[in-house]
Amino acid sequence: MGKPLPVELRERVVAFVEEGHSHRSAAARFRVSVKFVNDMVILKRETGGLEPRAQGNGGGHGKLGRLQGWLQARMHAKPDLTLDDLVLEISETHKMTVHRVSVWRALRSLGLTHKKRPASRRAEAT
Repeated sequence: MGKPLPVELRERVVAFVEEGHSHRSAAARFRVSVKFVNDMVILKRETGGLEPRAQGNGGGHGKLGRLQGWLQARMHAKPDLTLDDLVLEISETHKMTVHRVSVWRALRSLGLTHKKRPASRRAEAT
């Protein structure tokens, strides 16, 4: 996906359609896809404007968003927890199923690190 097209082009496309032209003819005239024309007409109808919508979920709103404080406290209390340990604790304590990558992302967003292997395996590796 590329950058959003300029608001000026969006305005010209919607104005052309509002003048009574079809979506297909607007797409051909402005060298954009019919889907783009459809999307702009719907955006104008729903929001009254043609500014690009915000992308992404805004961060911190996923399943683990409400557990950020718990994750911070848990990692400060026991910094040698592995991702698998945290996944298990979240499952048992909060009755949530989460993937270890989700836990890793939550830790990273909090600026926290984690151990990749249990302590016994780390000792063997050195």
